[in-house]
Amino acid sequence: MWVIRRAACALTLDPARPGALGVVPDAAVAIAGGRVVWIGPDRDAPAGDDVIDADGAVVMPGLVDCHTHLVWAGERSGEFERRLAGESYAAILEEGGGILSTVRATRAASESALTALAAARLRHAVSRGCTTVEVKSGYGLTPEAEARCLRAAHAAAAQVGVRVVGTFLGGHTVPAEHRGDRAAYVAEVIGAQLTAVRSLVTAIDCYVDRGAFTLDEGRAILAAGRAAGLGVRVHAEQVTHTGIAAAAAALGAWSCDHLEQLDEAGVRAMAEAGTVGVLLPAAMLYLRDPPPPVALLRAAGVPLAIATDWNPGTSPTGDLWACATLATITLRLTVDEAIRGITAVAAQAIGRPDLGRLVVGGPADVLVVRPPPGFPPTAAGLIQPLGGQQVVAVLRDGARIG
Repeated sequence: MWVIRRAACALTLDPARPGALGVVPDAAVAIAGGRVVWIGPDRDAPAGDDVIDADGAVVMPGLVDCHTHLVWAGERSGEFERRLAGESYAAILEEGGGILSTVRATRAASESALTALAAARLRHAVSRGCTTVEVKSGYGLTPEAEARCLRAAHAAAAQVGVRVVGTFLGGHTVPAEHRGDRAAYVAEVIGAQLTAVRSLVTAIDCYVDRGAFTLDEGRAILAAGRAAGLGVRVHAEQVTHTGIAAAAAALGAWSCDHLEQLDEAGVRAMAEAGTVGVLLPAAMLYLRDPPPPVALLRAAGVPLAIATDWNPGTSPTGDLWACATLATITLRLTVDEAIRGITAVAAQAIGRPDLGRLVVGGPADVLVVRPPPGFPPTAAGLIQPLGGQQVVAVLRDGARIG
């Protein structure tokens, strides 16, 4: 049995405990058989075979990064410079850059090369405290290439020890070879591609926006995924308003992500469906997009998650802590919302509400972390600094990783 001792506090996120974060001061946590078996004051901690001395750090659930694109090859630094000079992301995509540039490089890479790249990125995610990372396909855009990307993600996860949750994003953009026949590509996504990846994913996603897919195309792709037994997620209302957030909510979507151009009808639909709003503040900053309507989402009771959107072009970061801090500064989330957004609510967005909490009997995905020197070992002390959080230990299902 593992016992984590001498924590300044435990942020349990247990809804049965008082407060938004279920804080236990001066805490200890015991783990056996991959599950949490005890949480309480350190003075009452049971004896353990193995002890982690938190030495005044914070114990909390392992972080959940609920939106990433981390299997890719190639780079897009030139496009970064073009956007700095004033060109738009949508215009670059429409001329064959952006996602399509990464598709070309990823298709040319071997599965072993993609696995090595993904493993390096997953090790970084673990170093920042993640125990679960959602990974989308979407840089292959053929049945074989989409499956290769997802196999690489799972192989990399096995090497690193982190949990990967796969999402099928064949509906990322229309590849160059299908630009003259969009209908044929949509048919391939919901036919051969979905068949090729079905065993590797738990959800389907689609990017509905200018330069990507139309509302009708997106609705067809998402409905096909739902019919195949997958959860529904969607890149929604980012560059232009399309109505896909409301349409996805009507399909029972787990999440709608981005949301910069979300309208009140979309907010209402998400609230009624219990759909999570996933905020991606790093992408918003890189693209200089306006902020999503957080006040409307909050007032309607839409749960708010935060993710990195880790990708080579529009959000090249794997630091979920930095994204949580950015969400408080740029989107006016509270500290409690930020902590919940990278743990319990993020887990809800990927269809795993059992994760992102420390609950007796629940999975032992545990993070021991301290803020940078000079900041208190509290939720606010972890969120206030932009980076610099010091990860002491990461356990996934009771096994130490990283």
